[in-house]
Amino acid sequence: QVQLVESGGGLVQAGGSLRLSCAASGSISSFNYMDWYRQAPGKQRELVAGIIGDRTYYSDSVKGRFTISRDNAQNTVYLQMNSLKPEDTAVYYCNTQFAARNYWGQGTQVTVSS
Repeated sequence: QVQLVESGGGLVQAGGSLRLSCAASGSISSFNYMDWYRQAPGKQRELVAGIIGDRTYYSDSVKGRFTISRDNAQNTVYLQMNSLKPEDTAVYYCNTQFAARNYWGQGTQVTVSS
């Protein structure tokens, strides 16, 4: 059983920054990948960024503004979000897969005001 707990969301003005954290109950070095997704009201959940080992990937909408990183010692994955836009407003979720099971956190709300 893996538990993922997101934190760091909040209300920020356009152009501002936030750093999200995803703390895992297990050793993240044993997970296949760690992803960040987001879901805005009335929209489907979408992949924002992910990390496999030291390799990272991003959606086109956040490339150059968001940075995903990991701290294996803290079993935590981070999402640094800069130059935030109102369209980044969503609930952000952490996701991973371990032992053929998919795990999600409870989400953290990010609201960007114009």
